[in-house]
Amino acid sequence: MKLLLFDFDGVLVDSIDVYEKTVTDCLENIHQPLTRGREEFLELFDGNFYESLAQSGVDVGKFMTASVDILSRVNYAEMKPFDAIRPVLRELAKTHPMIVISSNDTPTIVEALRLYDFEGIFQEILGSDFMFSKKDKILHVIEKYNVTLSNIYYIGDTTGDMKEGREAGVKTVGVTWGWHNKEKMAAVQPDYLFDKPEDLLQLG
Repeated sequence: MKLLLFDFDGVLVDSIDVYEKTVTDCLENIHQPLTRGREEFLELFDGNFYESLAQSGVDVGKFMTASVDILSRVNYAEMKPFDAIRPVLRELAKTHPMIVISSNDTPTIVEALRLYDFEGIFQEILGSDFMFSKKDKILHVIEKYNVTLSNIYYIGDTTGDMKEGREAGVKTVGVTWGWHNKEKMAAVQPDYLFDKPEDLLQLG
């Protein structure tokens, strides 16, 4: 049995515009705005998102407090599910347990999965309200599930995802249809690098 761990934003849904606006609004709310637009936003995902915020001088506690009201106004219609990945997920779920591990918050993920007909695919959703660190969330999963490290795969679309997966000791799977481009993803040398959702079937 293989255990498949999926990032949410950029892997399952095309949500970069919504997520960038949410982060931008939160930072403006606490008077620590981004100054270089999308480039600076994407750099926050070169490592762990929350660690990157802290390293840039942001008070993460204030950021999270500001996010409560802002997240309540998220327009899910502005997110677009990657339709090509849905049949792939349903096929993989026939034989493998699958979990979402994300820096987004769990209620947002749960609602989006419901709206986009991804329900019933994932055993668990571990968002930012569970732990900030994806590495720690992966370690939690390793402890909970009786699966050898070589059979656990973390699938993400940013270099930060790949770094945290590697630090946790699992196989890393980079995808190129998300937030960081193929060149940037290849530079961190994930165990696998896939260009299309159907390529994930190779993990089955």
